[in-house]
Amino acid sequence: MSNDNVRTFSGRTVSELSIEEVLSGKLTVEDFRISAETLRRQAEAAESAGYRQLAGNLRRAAEMTGIPNQQVLEIYNALRPGRTNHGHLMTWADRLESEYDAPLTAALVREAADAYLERGVLKSES
Repeated sequence: MSNDNVRTFSGRTVSELSIEEVLSGKLTVEDFRISAETLRRQAEAAESAGYRQLAGNLRRAAEMTGIPNQQVLEIYNALRPGRTNHGHLMTWADRLESEYDAPLTAALVREAADAYLERGVLKSES
C-alpha cells in the first residue's frame, strides 16, 4: 500500500503531510487524525494475519472517528467503575447505535454495563 492510498481524517494523503506545511499553517490537527477507512483497512490486515481481537478493536476505533471527542470523553468517564449506573450506560449504548451508527462500540458498552452490574461496581440507580 503506497502512502497515497492512506488518507487522513481530512482526506489528505500521507505524502501531503510535512513539517514545512505545519510550520506554514497550511495543516491543522484534522490533517493528522486517522480516518475510519484507514482503521478498517488495518482491521482487515489484522484479521487476515489471525489477530481477531485487534481487528475488533480497530473496527470500534473506526466507528469512534464519527463520534465527537467530547462524547468519547463522557463515555470513557462513564465506563470507569463507580461513576455511573447500569441504565446510564445502556442509554449511552443506545445513543452510540442510533445517533453515531456505532453498533460495535455500543455492544462493548452494553457488555461492560452488564459485567459491572454482575461485579457490583456500578453506582446505584437512584
